[in-house]
Amino acid sequence: MFSKNDVLETIAMVEKEHLDIRTITMGISLLPCIRDSAEETAQKVYDLVCKKAENIVKTAENLSGEYGIPIVNKRVSVTPVSLITANYPEKSPLVGKALDNAAKTLGIDFLGGYSALVHKSTAEYERIFIRTIPEVLATTDRLCASVNVGSTKSGINMEAVKLLGEVFKEAAKLTKDKDGIGAAKLVAFCNAVEDNPFMAGAFHGVGEADTVVNVGVSGPGVVKHALEQIPNADLTEVAEMIKRTAFKITRAGQLVAKEAAKRLNAQFGIVDLSLAPTPAMGDSVAQILEEMGIETVGGHGTTAALALLNDAVKKGGVMASSRVGGLSGAFIPVSEDIGMIKAAEKGAITLDKLEAMTCVCSVGLDMIAIPGDTPATTIAAMIADEAAIGMINNKTTAVRIIPAIGKKVGEEVSFGGLLGRAPIMPVHNCDSSRIINRGGNIPAPIHSFKN
Repeated sequence: MFSKNDVLETIAMVEKEHLDIRTITMGISLLPCIRDSAEETAQKVYDLVCKKAENIVKTAENLSGEYGIPIVNKRVSVTPVSLITANYPEKSPLVGKALDNAAKTLGIDFLGGYSALVHKSTAEYERIFIRTIPEVLATTDRLCASVNVGSTKSGINMEAVKLLGEVFKEAAKLTKDKDGIGAAKLVAFCNAVEDNPFMAGAFHGVGEADTVVNVGVSGPGVVKHALEQIPNADLTEVAEMIKRTAFKITRAGQLVAKEAAKRLNAQFGIVDLSLAPTPAMGDSVAQILEEMGIETVGGHGTTAALALLNDAVKKGGVMASSRVGGLSGAFIPVSEDIGMIKAAEKGAITLDKLEAMTCVCSVGLDMIAIPGDTPATTIAAMIADEAAIGMINNKTTAVRIIPAIGKKVGEEVSFGGLLGRAPIMPVHNCDSSRIINRGGNIPAPIHSFKN
């Protein structure tokens, strides 16, 4: 039961501290849509997605009105498309465009799942599929893509890593007139999860039910406000405050997730606890770290503060939900977090520091703009580094890098909305081509052999 204080507290969180349900994401299996031709498959895909998710926007709006909690995004994730188009991979863009059309028909903001799982090796149909990603992202508006290139169990597929370096460059080139937004809708993963509700990396895993509702909660502003009440507390008290706050945030998400699943005739999947920032002032993960005592995020102590935050969020949230999943922790996308943007503009945060922070945060090098003349092999090396952190530490890591074609350090890219803006950050000018061109696989670590 909710007490009067609970209700008043939640109202304050919504009105003053940016509490929201960041996304309701419906996962839909496309396996029943496979037909003999790409054209037939694309039509079945469009029809199924529109049928299954026809009420997602209306349901979210109704729930938001009834509970008084903003539900910012309504999204859909689908079975990795490379599995659906394996018999005609060169025609995969037909299915991609059908999915984008379905997203527009439904009125959702993003649809994820133009994806491939190549963490151990790359089948020929997957190689062809991955090559279609730049074209598809350049000719669609709401479709997102991802590729899983490694895992703790399988190691890292360096052929796929090299290929993705080229794909990021091509996606940026084809959308140069929009600051390379094609690359912003593409994620390279290690240890990708099947129930992630957040874009651009969401896809519907083959181990999931036909239709599932996953919810991502978010409240960086709520956590920051809570810490402002204890400015002189020691770090043990700080962790306890974050745990209590995460519990309250997640409880709201659990309530909305279960009710949304019921109304949409789908299974309740998971609540993702991730603190996901926006470019709005007061809705920043970086500012939480600064409230802990870091003068500017990126300074010494940042990784320690982020580790405390991430762990406390998980401990508090897991007690408030019967099903916690997704990525669950703290996102640090540069372009989507006003504190990260400011730190990058003054040079306080670097790619090296962001890579170190990856060891303890939810994902990794996320929404980072780099000079447009950065070689594809350097981008591939960045992906390899992040994948190695994920593989060794048995956690999900990811790269969403935006080569800003025609731009250099000191300039910026701007996408508007939740994708925000990002100052172009310098990269090391050392040549990484030799290690990338070796190919092969980086073997799985010794601790992966558990049975």
